[in-house]
Amino acid sequence: MKQITLAMIGFGNVGRAFVRLIQEKKILLEKDFDLELLVTGIYTAHHGAAVDSAGINLSRALELVENGHRLDPLSSQPAPTNGVDFVYTCSAGVLLENSPVNHHTGQPAISHLQAALNKGMHAITANKGPVVHAYRELSKQAAAVGKRFLFESAVMDGAPIFSLFRGPLPAVELQGFRGILNSCTNLLLERMEGGESFEAAVDFARSIGIAETDPSADVDGWDAAIKVAALSTVLMGIPLKPQQVEREGIRSITPQMLAEARAAGERWKLVCTAKRRGGQLLEARVRPERVGPDSPLYSIGGTSSYVQFETDVLPGLGIVESNPGPQTTAYGLLADLLNAIRGQ
Repeated sequence: MKQITLAMIGFGNVGRAFVRLIQEKKILLEKDFDLELLVTGIYTAHHGAAVDSAGINLSRALELVENGHRLDPLSSQPAPTNGVDFVYTCSAGVLLENSPVNHHTGQPAISHLQAALNKGMHAITANKGPVVHAYRELSKQAAAVGKRFLFESAVMDGAPIFSLFRGPLPAVELQGFRGILNSCTNLLLERMEGGESFEAAVDFARSIGIAETDPSADVDGWDAAIKVAALSTVLMGIPLKPQQVEREGIRSITPQMLAEARAAGERWKLVCTAKRRGGQLLEARVRPERVGPDSPLYSIGGTSSYVQFETDVLPGLGIVESNPGPQTTAYGLLADLLNAIRGQ
């Protein structure tokens, strides 16, 4: 049986969901993939870090963090105090990078991933920042050392978008896409349709872990814009920063606007769009739009997401992800891990 050692940066909802997932799938991974996964390091911004080449006690790590304690007691040595030093200190073959996204620069996640590749590790992330701000550099660096830089969970959680174009759809040219890529705003608009105030809807989104304490990245369209930039950069071959995406959030949507749309049989959605002709990007935007029952976006409710791709040979290919949670993002990380090991 092959043992794969893992280092984890970030141990929030997604990181902890990943640990639970590999615990649940331990027997399957051994039986079907002949793999044993061993986490040898965990680094966090608020709960310290632990490094142990013999393996971290994952059940104890979960217990400590979920009770507000630090991970330091699980470390066999003084734990590094920054992510880059952690990568170089930790004996692991794969880095799972899940630090909070920086929409404007992609740091410090980019430096973490660069350090991992420098050390000869596979570099896997759910962080959109490095995909947008350093995709070409990190991909080139990974190829130079014979390792993988993978990021399936960066857009639509665990839905196979990037791997779909990397594998089952060879030789297609993506002309554009349109969809709902931010689950938080989709939920907020739906609850406001039902009569809740914006503030009450945000409080509910926070209570189920969909919205941050400061929800401005979702509400003002930054999360959606960086996802548009990621899809354009990777799938359309047109590098794009979120600052270059025409962006309007949902703050301007009033109860009256929602009522008027409902009376007309329509709904407000935060819609992401990108189009190109040849190598030129014609449009990249995020903005609220009214959609009717004839639109596939109309029935996308709650925290679900949807994207429809237009290619030169498939005029309409849609993917729906229904009500995802941290476990679906965690599955995207696991899928990337298995694909990296298998060379896919």
